[in-house]
Amino acid sequence: MEFDNLHQILRGLYTDMMPLCSNMAAVAKAIAGLGALIFVASRVWQSLARAEEIDVYPLLRPFAIGMCIMFFPLVLGTINGVLSPIVQGTNTMLESQTFDMNNYRKQKDILERESMLRSPETAYLVSNEEFDKQIEAMGWSPEDLVTMTGMYIERGMYSMKKSIRDFFRELLELMFEAASLVIDTIRTFFLVVLSILGPISFAISVWPGFQSTLTQWITRYISVYFWLPVSDLFSTILAKIQVLMIQNDITKLQNDPNFSVDASNGVYIIFMIIGIIGYFTIPTVAGWIIQAGGMGNYSRNMNATAGRATSMAGAGVGAASGNVSGRLIGR
Repeated sequence: MEFDNLHQILRGLYTDMMPLCSNMAAVAKAIAGLGALIFVASRVWQSLARAEEIDVYPLLRPFAIGMCIMFFPLVLGTINGVLSPIVQGTNTMLESQTFDMNNYRKQKDILERESMLRSPETAYLVSNEEFDKQIEAMGWSPEDLVTMTGMYIERGMYSMKKSIRDFFRELLELMFEAASLVIDTIRTFFLVVLSILGPISFAISVWPGFQSTLTQWITRYISVYFWLPVSDLFSTILAKIQVLMIQNDITKLQNDPNFSVDASNGVYIIFMIIGIIGYFTIPTVAGWIIQAGGMGNYSRNMNATAGRATSMAGAGVGAASGNVSGRLIGR
């Protein structure tokens, strides 16, 4: 829930920063006006020099861009209004899958506990009442004392193993949420910069030789805007896979009394590491939807840095889990 609040803060930050783009309109209008003068004068001079008729239609472009600069918040709001249904649709998909995953996870935990309670050999590991009952049923003979000591050791080992497993799961879930927050923070920063300096980009596109600036700004803005829908789709796919994994565990717990979820928990941890690495491919995937020229170098550098960082993190987690497993086996 805390990460959800941080994402909402980023949404609010973007909304609060939007009025600042109006402050750039005055500067942009001056730049665009000078560029329009040079653009129109050069076109008219070329036509007069060649004794050709003046084509008025291309000369309207600077004036159209000037109108966009004057009403830039409206232009930006129109773009966001067209793209926002995509964000809402992917977010709805993510919420439904997350809700299903949480419900199935609760059901799995209940079935796992019930499965262990049905067996006298494992019931005392998860139930204090069952543990006390078995201890009270024993006497003080040497055999009973040995059995009692073994029960205490096994119960302690089970608690320690569960604590270590939960620690790694919480750590990886924290890193998973942190990766999502990093992508969202960078996305918000890019959108704010593109929005505030958008009028300047529009104004520069009026100048001869810089006409492609307008197209580049639009493609970059849309590409960065798509980071959030792509992120939600990626999270939806991960949640759906987790739902399928949990459903499979539930089916086995219901049909196989000897089934153990330890292997499934190990797969879940590995899957979380894959998800963390996958989050840093979102800028590249968003670039496939709409070609944003000039963003390729950033995406490659970011993905390379993220890949090295996540590889080191994964190696550290693997080494730590290996050491812990080695200690547990040694005991």
